[in-house]
Amino acid sequence: MGPGLYTAPYSLWALVYKQHPIPYGPWSIHSTLFPMGRVYTQHPIPYGPWSINSTLFPMGPGLYTAPYSLWALVYTQHPIPYGPWSINSTLFPMGPGQKRYVENTNTMACYNELLQLERRVMLSFTALEQSQEAIEITNEDQVIQYVNPAYESIMGYQQGELIGKEITEVPKSEKNKPDLLETINSCIRKGKEWQGIYYAKKKNGDSVQQNVKITPVIGQGGKIRHYVSIHRPLHDQNKVRDIQSSKYKDRRKGSLDVRSTTSRGSDGSSQRRHSSMARIHSMTIEAPITKVPTFHTMTYTTHLLHNAELYSPQLGTKEEDPHTNDLVGGLMTDGLRRLSGNEYIFAAKQPHLPSHLAMPLSLNDIPPHVAQTMENEDSWDFDIFNLETACLKRPLTYLGLKIFSRFGVCEFLSCPEATLRSWLQGIEANYHSTNSYHNSSHAADVLHATSYFLCKERVKQSLEQIDEVAALIAATVHDVDHPGRTNSFLCNAGSELAILYNDTAVLESHHAALAFQITTRDDKCNIFKNMERNEYRTLRQAIIDMVLATEMTKHFEHVNKFVNSINKPLAALEENGGIGDEESVKGILTSPDNRILVKRMLIKCADISNPCRPLELCIEWAGRISEEYFAQTDEEKRQSLPVVMPVFDRNTCSIPKSQISFIDYFITDMFDAWDAFADLPNLMQHLDNNFKYWKGLDERKLHSLRPPPE
Repeated sequence: MGPGLYTAPYSLWALVYKQHPIPYGPWSIHSTLFPMGRVYTQHPIPYGPWSINSTLFPMGPGLYTAPYSLWALVYTQHPIPYGPWSINSTLFPMGPGQKRYVENTNTMACYNELLQLERRVMLSFTALEQSQEAIEITNEDQVIQYVNPAYESIMGYQQGELIGKEITEVPKSEKNKPDLLETINSCIRKGKEWQGIYYAKKKNGDSVQQNVKITPVIGQGGKIRHYVSIHRPLHDQNKVRDIQSSKYKDRRKGSLDVRSTTSRGSDGSSQRRHSSMARIHSMTIEAPITKVPTFHTMTYTTHLLHNAELYSPQLGTKEEDPHTNDLVGGLMTDGLRRLSGNEYIFAAKQPHLPSHLAMPLSLNDIPPHVAQTMENEDSWDFDIFNLETACLKRPLTYLGLKIFSRFGVCEFLSCPEATLRSWLQGIEANYHSTNSYHNSSHAADVLHATSYFLCKERVKQSLEQIDEVAALIAATVHDVDHPGRTNSFLCNAGSELAILYNDTAVLESHHAALAFQITTRDDKCNIFKNMERNEYRTLRQAIIDMVLATEMTKHFEHVNKFVNSINKPLAALEENGGIGDEESVKGILTSPDNRILVKRMLIKCADISNPCRPLELCIEWAGRISEEYFAQTDEEKRQSLPVVMPVFDRNTCSIPKSQISFIDYFITDMFDAWDAFADLPNLMQHLDNNFKYWKGLDERKLHSLRPPPE
């Protein structure tokens, strides 16, 4: 980052160390620890040369005297591992110019350091504002978070018209080849840069041919955090060059407040050096819900957790096999205790809301191509993956708007639709789009199943409107902030949440708590704000109970209570000729205790309904959950943690066997009971077809999702 020097305090560098997991082996300069390696790579620093007054640097088994001319070569030949930073007054090459931070543990001194960092971030924003090239920045889900004045001038839009909109909502030119957008998305989602000719549609409807470069900004763990697009009109280059920055100084002076636009950004793993975009990863675009100044160096924390969707039975109730044993061990138990050095730390973090909450759209503003995918959302065969593709992995907000409207949720809560939209966006922003399974598409799928079940006659007879609203909200939030790891993993790893919740319903407790934190911390998304106190407490308790009902260890307890308290009494009435005894039936269906059991059963079935979906949907979900379990097994091996589901080894796992075991052990009995209550012949037919499909693959000794092509 230029030829300048930093004097590096311990208090600052320790933070860098935490955010960039550093292998062992710090090397010493007269007993001063001086790290290199990946930190060196992730903060693009020109190779050496290191020359600190001919200081001795240990390299290998001996010491080398360091002349200036030698360091680039030495560094290249000996990649140096990193260690903690504790440097006192050692000179460290960073940034353009010399910057001195005096080591000080005083809180105010640290705050002053942050203020100086903030000024440097402001310089980056200034460079963007003054750039003569049109620049557009989106988050990982391609929601527009920033456009510069040059972009406004070329395209004819004002910034406020674009911020918070998804790329799919901006009109496209018909002059592009039909598959161009798919080609671009396929490239950049792999972390690759795309550059080429693209026709953009201006606000006035004209198409302008542009040379476009789209650069993914890679963040912590190699995940894409933003996309930066640079647009150069092919036929208007001179016009772009003539744009004077003074034109925008007066109109936009002071309009960009870093403290309100910074909360969640990249930690700087991009090694691209072109343009000032290399520094975009130093700042973030989304606004924090807490309105606290947050720099990624200080506050963007790792995942918290949750796991809820699968359920596990009491041991020994059925014939066991390795797949069943692993599912039971991984999903029902809280894992073995093995801490000593293997603690898996999840720092407490503030939930965040996307920056576009200030501009909620209504149901009528949903883009036509998105609305078209939701035309049959009241059908069980609704394809959630079509919606996922149409809205770039943000299906929960759109589907939520439509379903909540259909059930009159806003009217019940006395909240504006804008507040509901903001709430849905806030919840969806806290799902991890990088999870293969536990992301907002899964939440949307569970919400869809919940709404479908709520329309069944027996369910409607049992539940009141407050129960319906509770069920829809619980389905929406039930996996919020899921890290793609099970409770067993978190307990084995000694995570902070496992300690906080005493290894009991760790993730389910976290989901319920976080959902209400997100909701109540900002009036713009507080859907409960206008409720009467007692009604709110009743609703809150129902939501919490349903989310906690997805906890695995009580799977059979919930199913057995439902069967014994509801199905058997209803069957007894029918056998005794009491079909017409409406009062007796109503008494069974509407008793307070039984309403709770119905709601628990409803969300549990919605949560694991994948085997009851049409075959193609079932296969896709099976592949996604398998990949997530494979990733957990990989991480357990890397961290020397107990492997709680050994069969989910990506090199040896039979996906058909795992699905057969899951259906046999968890699904069949529960959906038999739910079908007896709610009358779901179409689901049971899908379940039968899907089971036969997996059986067929297994009989052919195939381990894959699909048979090989003929």
